[in-house]
Amino acid sequence: MKILVSNDDGIYAEGIFALVKELKNIGKVFVVAPDRERSATAHAITMHKPLRVDKVEIFGSEVTSFKVNGTPSDCVKLALDALLKEPPDLVISGINKGPNLGTDVIYSGTVSAAIEASIYGIPAIAASVASYEDVIFDYPAEVIRKLCEYIKDKEFPKDSLLNINIPALPKEKIKGVMITHLGTRKYKNCFHKRCDPRGKDYYWLAGEVVEDLMDEDSDVWAIHNGYISITPIHFDLTKYEIMDMLKSWKINL
Repeated sequence: MKILVSNDDGIYAEGIFALVKELKNIGKVFVVAPDRERSATAHAITMHKPLRVDKVEIFGSEVTSFKVNGTPSDCVKLALDALLKEPPDLVISGINKGPNLGTDVIYSGTVSAAIEASIYGIPAIAASVASYEDVIFDYPAEVIRKLCEYIKDKEFPKDSLLNINIPALPKEKIKGVMITHLGTRKYKNCFHKRCDPRGKDYYWLAGEVVEDLMDEDSDVWAIHNGYISITPIHFDLTKYEIMDMLKSWKINL
């Protein structure tokens, strides 16, 4: 397999090192990732300044790797259009520190990098560990490597990606795998108002997470109950079921 790896935590993040170490066992790995952390950049792309690309040798001589002064979506787009001689068989974004669950996928640079690959028609996986503290990436990297081996001979769903969230638990405490839908994950008290030394107000984005833990088919429920969550996602945001209703309005402007 030819596998392109990117992320939003930056090319020097622990998660991408653990992932590449595992993936080298099953295929040829290329890395194109941001030169620094670019979390919560969603699907932003760089249009008003040049993208700088530097080749780095930090994953071993058998891995071709580049760092880019852009977003995760920039990295995947640049890799597929300019840096790789031929398309990869699979694109993997991660492994992210912190979950990408529910509505958070809209903001996620990790998920957006995988979406960019799916726009090109390339199978893609976004991978995250559901913790920010004391994360050990060895087992999550093993999970993603095994998933790659499992799906390599399958017919991957067109224009789709798999969003994988892995509980921050020891391997023996994982209860299994669930196929899930995106759950509900919102925030309250999102902004803290503060005052700088010059008396000017400013705001700091924070907030308390509010999750729906009653939806037993959701990714949120799966993670809170010790399951690996696999959620299929696609980039077509059309709400098809209300198209006929809108047509019935006979809008004439």
